[in-house]
Amino acid sequence: MTSTSMSKGANLPVDAGAVHVVLGWSGRSGAPDADASALLLGAGGRVRDDGDFVFYNQPQHASRAVRHLGKRQDAGATTDTVEVDLRALEPDIERVVLCASADGGTFGELSGLTLRLLDAGTRDELAYFEMEATTETAFIGGELYLRGGRWKFRAVGQGYASGLAGLATDFGISVDEEPDAAVAPATVVPAAAPTPTATTTPPAASRPTLASTPAAPVPAPQSPRLTKGEEQLPLDMRKRLSLRKEQVAVSLKKHGAAGVRARVILVLDASGSMSGLYYKGVVADVVERMVAVAAELDDDGVMQAWTFASHAARLPDLSPGELPEWLELHVRVGELTLFRRSKKPRKGLRPGQVDMRAVGIQNEEQKVIAEVRAYVREHPAADPTLVLFFSDGGVYRNKEIEKELREAVEEPVFWQFVGLGRSNYGVLERFDELPGRRVDNVGFFAVDDIAGLPDPELYDRLLSQFPAWVTAARQLGIV
Repeated sequence: MTSTSMSKGANLPVDAGAVHVVLGWSGRSGAPDADASALLLGAGGRVRDDGDFVFYNQPQHASRAVRHLGKRQDAGATTDTVEVDLRALEPDIERVVLCASADGGTFGELSGLTLRLLDAGTRDELAYFEMEATTETAFIGGELYLRGGRWKFRAVGQGYASGLAGLATDFGISVDEEPDAAVAPATVVPAAAPTPTATTTPPAASRPTLASTPAAPVPAPQSPRLTKGEEQLPLDMRKRLSLRKEQVAVSLKKHGAAGVRARVILVLDASGSMSGLYYKGVVADVVERMVAVAAELDDDGVMQAWTFASHAARLPDLSPGELPEWLELHVRVGELTLFRRSKKPRKGLRPGQVDMRAVGIQNEEQKVIAEVRAYVREHPAADPTLVLFFSDGGVYRNKEIEKELREAVEEPVFWQFVGLGRSNYGVLERFDELPGRRVDNVGFFAVDDIAGLPDPELYDRLLSQFPAWVTAARQLGIV
């Protein structure tokens, strides 16, 4: 099939049922990175909601018709690809705008900027569009649009100096560029975790492996000890914490680790695609449930905490007695949108609060992993460290993450990653199979709806690998 070289504004019919849209470029050392994305638009030329934006932090549309496939490098050139299945697009979608953003500079710093349209089935090239750029930080490369019942492709080549946020705003994506300093962060009062009538059994591959399977239910341990400040909690929260500490103790006993002590560190993904989970209170509920783990494992019950997106940020330590205030100040419900970039510092921050706009929107797990590793080295403890790391996916820094976690093998830290129901967990899903490590220092499982996962099952899955790691690490002198 002959490829068509296109000029700006040209269009051609698309007969393929599905296409790959390939953004290509090359750049010298220090040049910015670029990211491909797509917006699904209805008859009014706007998205229906933020779910109609497919990008690195939200790599698949709910309809599965549009997917961000990710980057490839070859001989100094880089490509980033979006797949569009035209047959699977919902009936009210009439346009798919094919965008790109520059991270850390402008498109004028890149050379060989091109957009190629391929038949997803045959991989034949259908169209080739060379683009020119100067100071733009976001670009519309082209668009697929429906005309007279037939899909067509148009070469657009329109740049935006206001970045991806400015581009997305034009199409109806909610962008909070300058939050009102007079508005205090939303207060979250998490409800007790629901108790389903039936327990969902995880897939066999993700079920925890028990050291032994008791013939009878494991007896409940003695009443859990009271951690400092716990008596200050509201009555309903205090009751939940007490019950959850008992359930943590039961899980530890099941895995042969009754009485084990550990420092617990919490890491929370704050990237753009997590917005809904913050807004719905899911993250706040996760934090409350993790307080029980720290209260049972740590001598003083205090948990260190980080948040991350494009950058990592240390949050104030969390002790059980401070839980309601901590949730209000540091779990930023209602404030998160897909875009929070700004050169201006946020006004009206209260002591200890992190300016979430400075944290950014991307997934840079390796940065927060490095910060936690540095903290553990600088603050040695008698007990091993358990890192509880929550993310909804969008992992793309696979090599950097693998490097950090491989180097961390010789450190007294176990990394338990929990996927919160989206996709693309990258190297985290494969760590159990990676050779060349003296001990397996990484655990991973994903759950579609963590709010609906009963506490006993959640704690079993969180703690299933930690005791075995502690045993192996002690035998090797790591702990």
